[in-house]
Amino acid sequence: MSDLTIEVKTSKASMGEIRPALDSALKEAFPGGMLKWHWEKDVMHLSGPGAQATIVLEDGRLIGRAHLKPPANLMKPVIEQKIAAVMKKVAGHL
Repeated sequence: MSDLTIEVKTSKASMGEIRPALDSALKEAFPGGMLKWHWEKDVMHLSGPGAQATIVLEDGRLIGRAHLKPPANLMKPVIEQKIAAVMKKVAGHL
């Protein structure tokens, strides 16, 4: 098993401002429906084969935390790169 944390600074003030872009960027980065997500207030919950994660906005940073077990832990570098790219895009870094 493996844990993963990604933090990206943003000037966005609320998840309401980020939410549409985050939904769109995830659909683009993970086509085919392997990654699922839903919202509970301002917390995005994500899940996929062997993965559970959240993305929140705290103190001017988007913070993604994931718990990976097989088979997702074998894909940790790819998952980390894709999620980090999505978070940077919606935070305004790309």
